[in-house]
Amino acid sequence: MAILLAAILVLSLASCGEKPATEATTTEAPAPVTAPTPANPVIRLSTTTSVNDSGLLPYLLPVFEQETGYKVEVQSAGTGAAIQKAVDGNADVILVHAKASEEKFIEDGYGVERLPFMYNYFVIVGPKDDPAKVGGSANAAEAFGKIREAEAKFVSRGDESGTHKAELKIWGDDAPDAENDAWYISAGQGMGACLTMASEQQAYCLTDKATFLSMKDKLDLDIVLAEGDDMKNTYSLIAVNPEKIDALNTEGAQAFIDWMLGEEASGLIAKYGEEEYGAALFYLLEK
Repeated sequence: MAILLAAILVLSLASCGEKPATEATTTEAPAPVTAPTPANPVIRLSTTTSVNDSGLLPYLLPVFEQETGYKVEVQSAGTGAAIQKAVDGNADVILVHAKASEEKFIEDGYGVERLPFMYNYFVIVGPKDDPAKVGGSANAAEAFGKIREAEAKFVSRGDESGTHKAELKIWGDDAPDAENDAWYISAGQGMGACLTMASEQQAYCLTDKATFLSMKDKLDLDIVLAEGDDMKNTYSLIAVNPEKIDALNTEGAQAFIDWMLGEEASGLIAKYGEEEYGAALFYLLEK
């Protein structure tokens, strides 16, 4: 009996040292890796309003900053003003969408290389009843002709942005003049402000599709013409030339360009908008 009791006591003590069978061992997911801060951590990006107003940059930059340790300071304006900031020495890299202006920026020695990498489409938006009967036009030029003939209100960026330059190209040599054409409104504002104005005044407007879709729920406008042959909108990255401008963060600019052109950013760009809008807002150019 004594031997039996001793054996029971030994087994009881051994079982107390074991974990209960129901207690599972868990492994936490590793924390995201944050890169060390570079010696010169701030990158000055001068860019157009559309990549900001559409939400694309706020979607991409946290990933880039966490993985590289850089901090991107975004200055957002029309393409003309965005390029001028670089000319004035206030940007390390630009992301814009006006080919002729980009090429002149490089020809004048301010830019290193023009790197087109993505595109979307301009669209014409307007009142839901489409008073100028723009819907069904073959292209933007035909649509603009109908707006002119009807003297329907039209809100122009009027700010030398890429969108404004695209609009003027569509109008051709006989572009409306805000001083002489009462129906033509030159706002001198960014894309978001122009869309809000067009909605309030029930006017037509040329806009990039991404910005319109990101604001659609706040606007009383519809897309009346989409993706015409003369409405493709290409975006490019250009590093500012350190031989022309002093005190640039050239290493940071190149790191940003390399990341934006890499597989991870390309995958993020290709998916942006699918969940919320049912379609991507930007498309990648074939390499």
